[in-house]
Amino acid sequence: MSHSDVAALAQLLQETGIRHGAFEAIAPPHDWWDWYAAYMDARRRGSTSEEASTAAGRYMAEVKDVVVAST
Repeated sequence: MSHSDVAALAQLLQETGIRHGAFEAIAPPHDWWDWYAAYMDARRRGSTSEEASTAAGRYMAEVKDVVVAST
């Protein structure tokens, strides 16, 4: 892995942590790594950060039964 690959991964992890904070604030207890993996997978496939957040939320609801109540 090159230094630029490591830097890009670190940046993605930072972004993921920030985006997860918004989900975690309203979600029932869950394993953070499940949301992170779904978010990072979506971003690596070309989704925007908003699309990736939606995809991660959908994954958590459909696969992990972690559902955020609508307000």
